Amino acid sequence: MIYGLTYLGVIHTLVSLVAVFAALLSFGRHKGIVPGNTLGKLYIWTTVLTCVSGFGIFQHGGFGKPHVLGIVTLLVLGLAWLADQRKFGAKSAAVSTVSYSLTFFFHMIPAVTETTTRLPYGNPWLPSHEAPELKTITGVMFLLLVVGVALQLRRLKKGAAAGPNLVQA
Repeated sequence: MIYGLTYLGVIHTLVSLVAVFAALLSFGRHKGIVPGNTLGKLYIWTTVLTCVSGFGIFQHGGFGKPHVLGIVTLLVLGLAWLADQRKFGAKSAAVSTVSYSLTFFFHMIPAVTETTTRLPYGNPWLPSHEAPELKTITGVMFLLLVVGVALQLRRLKKGAAAGPNLVQA
């Protein structure tokens, strides 16, 4: 064990960090996760690997909330993939945008939870996964998601009005 993590937990954490950093870079460079470029593909595949590797982690007992979040994340990635295939017609770009942003939000829930309840090692910031502060932090992250998605959708709408080449920039 390393810092209370199994070897699978360490791999899972490292892969999830790659996904989070790829998403942050993509948001910074492209104002969203663009599935057709290198950062977008890196984000998608590391997110899939994060979910799949998470199914083998049972540090807090058996099948639980983190496993459900992994399943939901994979389902939302599937929805995004369908949108990327234009299965939702004119709304496909919007469905894709919202879906990828939602999966990033899903990444951040365990990231914040695990970080605040494990670090600093031996004296974590929060005592447990049930700490009320985590609900507040999650609420703030949700508000950031809503604002971010609204800005992305507004950009999509403006891009669609200006021409199709601006929509996936």
